[in-house]
Parts: sequence; structure tokens; C-alpha cells
Amino acid sequence: MPPKKAVVEKKTLLGRPSNNLRIGIVGVPNVGKSSFFNVLSKTDLGIARNFPYATINPEEARIPVPDTRFEWLCDVYKPVSRIPAFLTCIDIAGLTAGASTGAGLGNAFLSHVRAVDGIFQVVRAFDDAEVIHVEGEVNPIRDMEIIQTELRLKDIEWVEKALDGLKKSGRALGNTSLADRAKKEEIASVEKVYKVLTEENKDIRKAEWTNKEVDVVNGLQLLTAKPVTYLVNLSEKDYVRKKNKWLPKIKAWIDENNPGDPLIPFSVALEERLVNLPEEEAAEEQTKVGAQSALPKITQAGYSSLDLIRYFTCGPDEVRAWTIRRGTKAPQAAGVIHTDFENKFVCGEIMTFDDLKEYGSEAAVKAAGKLRQQGKPYEMVDGDIAYWKAGA
Repeated sequence: MPPKKAVVEKKTLLGRPSNNLRIGIVGVPNVGKSSFFNVLSKTDLGIARNFPYATINPEEARIPVPDTRFEWLCDVYKPVSRIPAFLTCIDIAGLTAGASTGAGLGNAFLSHVRAVDGIFQVVRAFDDAEVIHVEGEVNPIRDMEIIQTELRLKDIEWVEKALDGLKKSGRALGNTSLADRAKKEEIASVEKVYKVLTEENKDIRKAEWTNKEVDVVNGLQLLTAKPVTYLVNLSEKDYVRKKNKWLPKIKAWIDENNPGDPLIPFSVALEERLVNLPEEEAAEEQTKVGAQSALPKITQAGYSSLDLIRYFTCGPDEVRAWTIRRGTKAPQAAGVIHTDFENKFVCGEIMTFDDLKEYGSEAAVKAAGKLRQQGKPYEMVDGDIAYWKAGA
């Protein structure tokens, strides 16, 4: 008999098990958060002012996620309706030192951060005498340390409370029942979370967790478990010339404190000019200055940071990108369209985008044997094109 294949345990993802995830724009006051939100969403919902706490209540917008595959599918099918994937983005009030103890808008701010699933951290690296800085002078390293410290301190406070409650309820636990053993494992997991924050001085997302531990971490809804994408707001001049004195220091700080987190330089000043121009003029202006808008890259990075992927449904009536979480199985992916598709799931007819592009038509893909029938165990791949079959 051939040896049995080793079963590789599927890694549970940090964060809410949902396809409807949101990313929040975070930073200290007056770094360009609301202005960035406005150009990203092409709205004036974000209140951009030259003083702290202009933003109090969070604003929300759905941002189309650029995708050349989606554009190609629309060119091929010429549908009546085109619906791309979207990233839900939230503009959150500025955070100041002491927020974890309630300073400024601290408690409200941190509850708003807790309600999102990922973070765009806007970091100011431009000098402008007309735009005050809440700490007096521009120093992005200090600003990043303030944000990290306040999020970590609040996590420690929440974990201490959770651990205290668990230990009180766990005093009479034995070793016999499964429930008692599960409760002890939960306490051990929360103790590990506390150690990561206080002794290892790490953000939760940077530690190694087993699947059982991830379930416990997700239940705590911790701020430092959320993925972070650092967005460095430069002057237009520095962005165009791709040079700024702070960029190497910011990169070094991220590498030391949160290795692997993405860093994207951009310029709100340039984006504000481009967003008000017609599409053709905006393209000409980017060629003229020798720099491209960073918004498509930022949107795609935010979408990916949340472990979101998309699959497509295509036809003459509609080409649509459906957002799902990485690791989603076929029935649950079908259920994003309608719960009946999940409840009465039969199979999916799946082809890859690359196969369709190579062979040119659905008929040619099918003739080449590349159209596959997939059942309930199938895990969706980014860029799949799907047709679902469901029972009556």
C-alpha cells in the first residue's frame, strides 16, 4: 500500500470570518487622512481642516478595486452592467498620545478602530508651515510610535480584563471534562497573547499562532491583530523625484518593529490635483510630471491585506467581481450571490481567467477540456470564473 499523504492543516486567518470587511484610515491629526479619504473616494465626505479632531464621526465609502482582468472581461462580453470589486474604507478621527487612557477622542477613536478589519496608517513626511502638527514638528517615526503604543496599551487593557474574567470563572476547573480542558486551553492562549504584548513587545499579528489560538485571538478583537499598510504622505515634489529624508528611516522602523508590513509612498497634494481633472487630462498630467497616481496601488494593497480575493461571473447582461475571503470553498462563494446557491449547491463550472484569455472564448476553453466541474470541497482561487448549479 502506498503511504498515506500527510494532511496539511489549513491555516485559520486572523480577523472576522466575513467577506464584508472594512479598512480604516488611521493616524495622528493633520497628516492628510481626510484629504486622502476624499481623493480615494472622490467625495468631500472627509472633513479636512487645519486643526485636530475635525473628523469626529467616521465616514464610509466603497472604493472600486482596479483590476485589468475585470476590464478585459468587460471588453470581451460587452455587458449591460459592469460591477467591479469594492473596498469599504472608513475615515477615522486622529489619534493622539494618551488615547488609550481616554485623552482627546481616545475612547471613541479606539472603538472605531476596533470596528474595522484592517488599517491604512497615514504617516506625514512633508513640511508645510500652513498645516500645523499636533506634536509641534514633523517627525513620522514619533507619530508611528504613538500609534503603535496607544493601540498596544489598549490591547493590554482589554486582555487583562479578559484574563481576569477567565481566571475567576476557571478556579473550580478540573481535568476530566472536555469543557474544562477547553477552558484551560483558552486561558493559556490569552496568557500567551498577554505575553506577546507585554514581554515580547510585539503586535499580535506578528506572532505565531495555532488555529485554536487564532480562534481565541479573533474572539478578543484586538487592535494590533489587524493588518497595517503604511501610507507615507509626501510633498508632490518629493513624490515625483522619489526622494525624501524620512523614507529610509520609516522603512527601517517598519523592518525593525513590524517586518513585512507594506509601505507605499504617495502625495495627497498630487492626488488632489489629479482627481479634479477629466480622465484624459489626468493621464496627460501624470506623463508630464513623470509620476503616476498611487491610489490604484493603495486600493489593491488594502484589499489584499484583508485576505480578500475575487471571482467573476460573466455574461451579456452583467460582468461582476464577487469578493470573498481567501480559502473560501465553492458553496460559500456561491452563497455570496444568493443563500439558495449555497443551501442547494450542486456544483460549480469553473474556468480560470488565464485559460479564457488564452483560448479566447468559453467554447474554446470547454473544447480544450479546461472547464472543470467542482464540488463542495473546492477552494476558490483568485480570478476564477464561475457558473453555479443549484437544486430546485
